[in-house]
Amino acid sequence: MNTTWQIFLQNQKAIFENGYVTHFNGGIREFKDIQADTTILADLSNMGLIRFSGEDAFNFLQGQFTCDLRKVTPQTAQHGSYCTPKGRILASFIIWQGASVNEYILQLPVILLAAISKRLAMYILRAKVQIQDDSDALIRIGVAGSKACTVVEELFQIDRSSLAPLAVIHTENASILCREADRYEIITPPDKAASIWSQIASQAKPAGAAFWDWFEIRAGIPVILPDTQEQFIPQMVNLDAIGGVSFQKGCYPGQEIVARTQYLGKLKRRMYRVNILSSEPVKPGDQLICTELAEQACGMIVNAAPSPEGGYDALAVIQTANVDTDKICWKSLDGPLLRFQSLPYTIPE
Repeated sequence: MNTTWQIFLQNQKAIFENGYVTHFNGGIREFKDIQADTTILADLSNMGLIRFSGEDAFNFLQGQFTCDLRKVTPQTAQHGSYCTPKGRILASFIIWQGASVNEYILQLPVILLAAISKRLAMYILRAKVQIQDDSDALIRIGVAGSKACTVVEELFQIDRSSLAPLAVIHTENASILCREADRYEIITPPDKAASIWSQIASQAKPAGAAFWDWFEIRAGIPVILPDTQEQFIPQMVNLDAIGGVSFQKGCYPGQEIVARTQYLGKLKRRMYRVNILSSEPVKPGDQLICTELAEQACGMIVNAAPSPEGGYDALAVIQTANVDTDKICWKSLDGPLLRFQSLPYTIPE
């Protein structure tokens, strides 16, 4: 984390654990405190940034990722993933264009950044591409909730009609990444971040990163973490439903498997949004057990966060054949049953 930014957050009464903000004294601490009209403000230093630049950056990245970089413009971001040759996801991300045509910024969990950067660098060879960790050079601030659009619109003097999902808006002091209608990321240099945070804090409640994670789950956006690396192909976590997979582009690692699944095979697992009434933490990688299959696992938790309604809300990849049974338990047959919730998009058949 940027040292100057960390000191600023400490002065805002941020409480840190393992280097990242868990909550703020005087801010929202419990998920039950989230109301329909609550707007939160979160530090997103748990997400890292990789900057790719150079005249070959487009061609190099187009040959590595599942998404189509032709759809990444100065005004539009894309979801995507990076896979093994067997089509298993190593990282999911969101990517947008930087200051120039040959510059791209990729956001992924900071815990994966070093390994993914190293792996990609191995394949650059003679290509004119530079890879740089920009996690400390740019501060990420999240704003989410009922008043988020108004807050961003007024602070940056932006026309509300331009704030469409995955829109990227560049202003003098920051770039604004619209995630959904009520959720935005602000990417800004460290010398601008404190002022922006303070202005937003007058209209929103500071909260830990887990609150942002809950909004990601609500939106049905998978975030691959160490415990779920190489567990899923892109369609299993619905990346095809959110524009993170292109079936019209050229080759990339795992492309043959991803395409074969799309055109020749029936996908047997998909990602669903669920609630689990547990007082114990629900974690990525946790197994799900179907009562009809005895002790056999029928799914896995992708992401989870405490729910305002109690227990944990989660994204889970589950065998489609078992979804309609309503008899899927968390971790063991003695665990709580999953309660299915709707996703904000349609899962392709």
